[in-house]
Amino acid sequence: MTGGFLNLLKPPGMTSHDMVTAVRHILHEKRVGHAGTLDPGAAGVLPVAVGSATRLIEYLELADKTYRAEVFFGAETDSGDDTGHVIRRQSDVKLPSEDDICAALQSFTGGIEQVPPVYSAIKIGGRRACDLVRSGHTVEIPSRHVTIHRLDLLERRTDTILIDVDCSKGTYIRTLCTDIGHRLGIPACMSFLVRSRVGDFHLTDSYTLEELKERGENALLRPEECLSYLVRFDLTPGRKKAFQNGLTTTVRDFASQGSLRVYADDEFLGIGRIDDGELVPVKVLRS
Repeated sequence: MTGGFLNLLKPPGMTSHDMVTAVRHILHEKRVGHAGTLDPGAAGVLPVAVGSATRLIEYLELADKTYRAEVFFGAETDSGDDTGHVIRRQSDVKLPSEDDICAALQSFTGGIEQVPPVYSAIKIGGRRACDLVRSGHTVEIPSRHVTIHRLDLLERRTDTILIDVDCSKGTYIRTLCTDIGHRLGIPACMSFLVRSRVGDFHLTDSYTLEELKERGENALLRPEECLSYLVRFDLTPGRKKAFQNGLTTTVRDFASQGSLRVYADDEFLGIGRIDDGELVPVKVLRS
């Protein structure tokens, strides 16, 4: 097995690590990792890398994501979802009009500052914030800049709303739900979450673990099929071996910044970047 990516459907009740363990058993491969952790109570798309593709996990994590979430009004929790301890409650909640809710949602689109919940996997001094909190430590997490590309109201109910979110990496939907409540003046938390997309991975194409057992290695996707959001660079065939051996190549008239998918003769060679007019190999996939 050389490796590839899996588009898996994580069910509620399993951790992302549980999914990795299951894949190791099903495919009999030790080198397995996931991109973009999903909370145990959440469901949806979980990209999983197998074999040599595990070297490319960091690039999957750069991808934008799409979520469908339910926001419950009437209680705010320390975790941002309905599994946490209630820190603020309001009875007899009356939701604003649909127009007012939509206006509040639109105020979050674009670049925003967000403070992730303390009950998260963010590392503080090498330890996960949630582990520090559970062991009695006081944790302060700095704000981060994220981008909300789209935030739509799908349905307004008695004490909940259903929303769709397109967002950048690093966005916490739990925090977004709490912040929406603050904007509307009502304590709120996330009561349901499904991730429907991670970059090129879509929910409609995902496999359950049961389906993976049936398909086995046939479920693997070629790495280059899942990294379309990275700019493609076509190297001249004569420099293929140089790239594979870690040597730079002088490049003219190519101003793209960031990580690049590098090809030669339509063969995916790995990831590179442009540095002072030189194509620098960053991750080389051996053929």
